Amino acid sequence: MGRHSDIRLLRTAYRRLRRVATLTALGYFLLFLLLSAFAPGLMTRELTGGVSTGLLLGLLQVPVMCLAIGLYEYTASRSVDPMADRIRIQTELNARREAAR
Repeated sequence: MGRHSDIRLLRTAYRRLRRVATLTALGYFLLFLLLSAFAPGLMTRELTGGVSTGLLLGLLQVPVMCLAIGLYEYTASRSVDPMADRIRIQTELNARREAAR
């Protein structure tokens, strides 16, 4: 029971991690698309030096994607990877015990 619950916890943590990272990146892109479709006046408004709001929001997609990747890496290294390492070590120890019998 212990091993199965650990794997279930790992799967849940990994699934949550994927969802948060994906929804961060896709959510911003969807917001950009919705603003482009339903608020063209806002998106064509000129800010400074000929740069429109739409262009600025489009260019901000790259940093948002980098932020999503960075959050994914940070969270994975702090929560998911240690859990996976612990399960891997426990599995190796159990396999050695079984082989010694």
